[in-house]
Amino acid sequence: MKLMTISEVANTFDVSTRMLRYYDEIGLLPSTRMEDYAYRVYDQSAVRRLQQILTLRKLRISLKKIALILECPEQTKIVEVFHESMNELDDEISALQTIRDILRMFITRLNTAAHTNVKLDMFDDVEIMSVIQTLSLSKINFKEERSMDDLNKANETLSTLKNVRIIYLPPCTVAASHYFGKNPEDNAIKSLDEFIKKIELQKIKPDLRMFGFNNPSPKGNETYGYEFWVTIPEDLDVPAPLQKKHFDGGLYAAHCIKMGDFHEWQLLSKWVENSTEYEYDAREPFGMGGCLEEHLNAYSYFAGNEKVAKFIQLDLLTPIKAK
Repeated sequence: MKLMTISEVANTFDVSTRMLRYYDEIGLLPSTRMEDYAYRVYDQSAVRRLQQILTLRKLRISLKKIALILECPEQTKIVEVFHESMNELDDEISALQTIRDILRMFITRLNTAAHTNVKLDMFDDVEIMSVIQTLSLSKINFKEERSMDDLNKANETLSTLKNVRIIYLPPCTVAASHYFGKNPEDNAIKSLDEFIKKIELQKIKPDLRMFGFNNPSPKGNETYGYEFWVTIPEDLDVPAPLQKKHFDGGLYAAHCIKMGDFHEWQLLSKWVENSTEYEYDAREPFGMGGCLEEHLNAYSYFAGNEKVAKFIQLDLLTPIKAK
């Protein structure tokens, strides 16, 4: 039986090794460790399971529901999960159709008002406002036959990011830890974690922030690097092998994800590419072309709060500038 390394699996299925490690961590896709071999490996059963996971993810099934489907032998339970997902999609499609119709109505009325020099307050329409208020409930009783074209348009809208924020990261001083080799994320964090906990940095700098990025990014082989940064007071010395660096900051497009959803980097890149106001602005650090991953509960993590002892949310940050 042929075993595949984590890099071979990632390349074969066009997924990131970080995602595979996360699936392993939550028990969704366990890997195998061979004696005297550093890398994770996957047997044919695991590869088949990954194919099933990716198929279900494309159908917008949550990881929690995927775990239930894969572990539950009863087809009736699987059918029940699929029905739940279909009902959720029906609600989303109906809501999107209603939103589209309202926007079209607003456009028509505003264009008419502009041509007739009539001042129009679109928020004074009681009928439309009542429908919009219904939208906040996420379930709209709006029944009509839907064409495949409507479904495709709804899916396209659903795949577009709606919560991108434009933020400014101020200049700061950071302690940096870099590792190039197997499991770079795990190894890069070790010395930085020891340094932070030894001096209790969260007490010295309660507003500390933590960033990470590939350095260099993987290019289809086993070996790549990762670098972590944590913000520190400007006058604080850091011990080797850590390095003290200055970060210039700047403007970024930010999108929050749950740990493991790294495929949403593609959606953020698409958002920047399609933006009429901003464009990509490559800058240091160049490991990922200036892109960063910020771990959002750094203070609680280093303060030792067991309930939030893992980084479960990240901000994906793409450097931008105004067009």
